[in-house]
Amino acid sequence: MVQAGAINAAALVARQLIADADKIEETRRFPATITDALIASGMLRMLLPKVYGGGEVDPGTYLQAVIALAKGDGSVAWNVFVANSAALIAPFLPETSAHAIFDDPAALIAWGPPNGQGTKVVEGGYLVNGSWDFASGCRQATWMGAHGPVIEADGNPRLNPQGKPLIRTWLFPVDQAERHDVWNPIGLRGTASDSYTVRDVFVPEDFSSTREYPEDRQISGPLYAFTMQGLYAVGVAGAHWVWPRQCWRISGRWLQRKLRVGGPALLKIV
Repeated sequence: MVQAGAINAAALVARQLIADADKIEETRRFPATITDALIASGMLRMLLPKVYGGGEVDPGTYLQAVIALAKGDGSVAWNVFVANSAALIAPFLPETSAHAIFDDPAALIAWGPPNGQGTKVVEGGYLVNGSWDFASGCRQATWMGAHGPVIEADGNPRLNPQGKPLIRTWLFPVDQAERHDVWNPIGLRGTASDSYTVRDVFVPEDFSSTREYPEDRQISGPLYAFTMQGLYAVGVAGAHWVWPRQCWRISGRWLQRKLRVGGPALLKIV
């Protein structure tokens, strides 16, 4: 059942985004007023369990809310999708760990995809070293994460039941990561999908989990019966909804600057 409250809230935020869209692209950052609006409206925790202060909305509502945001600005819609995707780790965490992260109303996790780098097992947890890329939303994040294989104390990788290296996720406060300002594309510049490096960061066992096994969820419910990949696809679909039009607008503005020769603009952007 679609929940109109989240969709209406997204539409209100989108009105602000329309006015700030050019500024977001130019500065590659969200204005503080936009970040505050996303937090206050609950857009960053639509898929977070209710017990941790989230909306736990159904996929249809989530899709419509992301589409509404995308109509205002594609970068913001993308980062909202990424933030909600990261929040899906919460049902796999011990309750105390999830509260430690998400009791902060501004909590947001950012991370990059696995790239083969992992961690070593140490007493009580893991020692994380490595660099990861494409951490959309890392400039608004309060926590960072990393995914990769686990290297046991004897130097061998930890294997899953299928005999493949087990992939785990490690979470740590944002100030324990060094973020690198490298994201400078033609469009979607506001996502700030930067790279980051972690050096000898200890992550306790309770702030690590694996998303490979649905049966390991600490929280059940209809929303979390969906696979993570399935819910990722919903968010991607929503963020992509208006990208063709936005790409046309961005390309048109670029061409206007290149082709204008002192007279009227040669292209009309609508």
